[in-house]
Amino acid sequence: MKEVTIDVLKEASRRLLFEMGEEELKTLLEEFRILARQMEALGQGEGLDAFEPMTFPFPCETSYLRKDEPAPVLEREEALRNAGSVLDGRVKLPRVVQ
Repeated sequence: MKEVTIDVLKEASRRLLFEMGEEELKTLLEEFRILARQMEALGQGEGLDAFEPMTFPFPCETSYLRKDEPAPVLEREEALRNAGSVLDGRVKLPRVVQ
């Protein structure tokens, strides 16, 4: 696992397009250190190898999902009928990334 440092946190926040102050970064770094110690303590429990890793704590049944069956496709005009703004036969959305 990559060591979490102030520089790693700065790079992560830059990639997520938000800024963090030095105090916030120090607090977040300490939180990561606490979390790492907690994970290490959990990993030291006896007999853990006897259990299969879980991604969710409860059995999850998916039998209630509907069958994926083909259905008629809407015509473009019908699909765009309720769109707030249309440009060149497509739904026009506001710009979200600058």
